[in-house]
Amino acid sequence: MAGTPFSQQVLKPTNAAKKLGVYLPATPPEFQEHGTTRAELEELEKNPPQWLADLRRHGPHPRPVIAGRLGISIAGLARGGITDPLTTEEIDELREDPPAWLVRERETAAKVRAEEDRLRSRESR
Repeated sequence: MAGTPFSQQVLKPTNAAKKLGVYLPATPPEFQEHGTTRAELEELEKNPPQWLADLRRHGPHPRPVIAGRLGISIAGLARGGITDPLTTEEIDELREDPPAWLVRERETAAKVRAEEDRLRSRESR
């Protein structure tokens, strides 16, 4: 694609879904079957169609979104046995009554963040 303006570069459906933060198999067939230009992606971000708004609101959500909403890492999800997409309702249930693995993973994530902050402040001196 050398010489093609950046906005006209075409993203594969998997990459476009990743950038939008949605689970590809839950998107409409036309989104799954065709590439999306960066300009189209930007338009989807600015003016999300109903299907995109619904997916973002209700899911199913991909692992990076689930991990972010639970405050843990993707690896933590795997350790907790979560390998499939979850809906917003399922994520909320986990947050309301966290199982032991989720409590442990949140503690681990908090320790990692604290250590990263400590190292960052040390480097800035």
